[in-house]
Amino acid sequence: MQPTTRPTVVVATGNPGKLTEMQGYLADLAWELVLKPDEIDVAETGSTFLENARLKASTVAKAMGQWAIADDSGLSVAALNGAPGLYSARYGNSDPDRIDRLLRELGDTPNRQAVFSCAIALARPDGTLALETEGQCPGEITLAPRGNGGFGYDPIFYVPTVGKTFAELSGEEKDRISHRGVAFAQLLPELRSLSIAPA
Repeated sequence: MQPTTRPTVVVATGNPGKLTEMQGYLADLAWELVLKPDEIDVAETGSTFLENARLKASTVAKAMGQWAIADDSGLSVAALNGAPGLYSARYGNSDPDRIDRLLRELGDTPNRQAVFSCAIALARPDGTLALETEGQCPGEITLAPRGNGGFGYDPIFYVPTVGKTFAELSGEEKDRISHRGVAFAQLLPELRSLSIAPA
């Protein structure tokens, strides 16, 4: 018997960490996930996380003639009029920079409400969109970093329902309640019912 070939889906990112994360969420699908080539550059010109996810998935799928999945995510703080939002990754030169800037701009404002959002889009080889969703995790910004896990804004994003920051959660706990975990949980039943032919 011939071994069955797994269908290839391109993850529309150049970040190996993001690929590993996707592989974890999509582990029970028989997909071969691969990184997009560096030469395919996608300008994130959307005005929402979902628009950017669609742009990335569609552009990469069309350029490679293969199925592509993309996500776009960020942190929106109420007292900062939704900032850093779409610019979450560009709010500073490093994670400590970004955290310092956010805490400095927020100061001692009593309104610490914030939300993490993650949009995911899956595009067919011709660039048309097959599926999309958006997950959110509401929380609050702490006065100072707490915890050693995670990355990005995790040490200052506190989730009242569990009484911890993202950086204080185990990987499994974070996967379950995070914006990305919520988005993938919403998408998985639909992904399982999709028929993607091996490349």
